Amino acid sequence: MKTLLIMRHAKSSWDNAGLSDFERPLNKRGLAAAPLMGDFIRTEHLQPALIISSPAARARQTALIVQNSAQIKSEIIFDDRIYEAGPGRLLDVIGEQENTADSILLIGHNPGLEGLIRILTGDLQPMPTAALAVIDLENVNWNDIKTSTGSLRMLIRPKEIRE
Repeated sequence: MKTLLIMRHAKSSWDNAGLSDFERPLNKRGLAAAPLMGDFIRTEHLQPALIISSPAARARQTALIVQNSAQIKSEIIFDDRIYEAGPGRLLDVIGEQENTADSILLIGHNPGLEGLIRILTGDLQPMPTAALAVIDLENVNWNDIKTSTGSLRMLIRPKEIRE
């Protein structure tokens, strides 16, 4: 069995109108939510063998903060294809990963992440910023993942941890 952790980047800043969408960094709320979610990953023993992230500034920052706060030793792969990706492209990225990794953390953007969760589990779940979905997959190989082959173990949002 494989486990896929899907995380939307933390809240980004809109303060600098001169930045492109790709360049937008995290705002104060995002800088607080990312380590909170990393701590959750660590305390729930959800350590991924690999982190794959969009290279957009807000996703990159989220990945680095989560890696640090969760004490994840694995590398981060920044894949250009994740930025603005739909569910099909995200499945392609996941399917290319080594099968030695039993769990992967994918950090990206909506609406692609919500679509991916729906394709894998049949569940339509909102993914606000910094939300984390944990999906158990029936497959032994990442490249065998198809529609409706997973079950949603949990979906946690930062506000649920703070409460």
